[in-house]
Amino acid sequence: MRYCLPYARLGQTIGLLGGSFDPPHQGHVHITTEALKRFNLDRIWWLVSPGNPLKSRGPAKLSDRMQAARALMTHPKVTITDIEAQIGTRYTAATLLNLQFLYPGVRFVWLMGADNLAQFHHWDRWQWIMEHIPIGVIARPGDRISARTSKAATVYRHARINARASHLLPRSHAPAWCFANVPLTHVSSTSIRARGEWIVDKAG
Repeated sequence: MRYCLPYARLGQTIGLLGGSFDPPHQGHVHITTEALKRFNLDRIWWLVSPGNPLKSRGPAKLSDRMQAARALMTHPKVTITDIEAQIGTRYTAATLLNLQFLYPGVRFVWLMGADNLAQFHHWDRWQWIMEHIPIGVIARPGDRISARTSKAATVYRHARINARASHLLPRSHAPAWCFANVPLTHVSSTSIRARGEWIVDKAG
């Protein structure tokens, strides 16, 4: 099967920011631009997912979310992609396994907010993810303490890279993770939907 996937060169460092992006907002833009700098990444790909397996509520149509993401995120080093829909994966571990097969020699870094690290141990094959790809954690409002005391942070405390050496993360061997404190923004997809500012068809 042929996919319409983004281009990556051998040896490039690429951050992967996955999520529903329902809707995408300036908070996503903020952590993306911060991650580019803090982790010294060549590029970042937004993986706009078909749906979050941990959420019972379905997101807006993928085409609407892709269109909104492309309109919002215009940085030349950021690519908006629906890789998971193309290759048929819903869980991060399966997506990463496929990407490593499709892009041999590319160094991927999984990016997440501190809120995700706090509940990372509920993810499918979370330990496999920790063992096979470096992880960059971006601080978000109210989640710093819960993230730092989470099961994942505790089990892999030996693999944590000091924030002052965050630029080394992409070329570190997993398990390796780094917690980067960045200027915080309080905008969220949940608050935008609650204010009625994201009204789209939920079908499809």
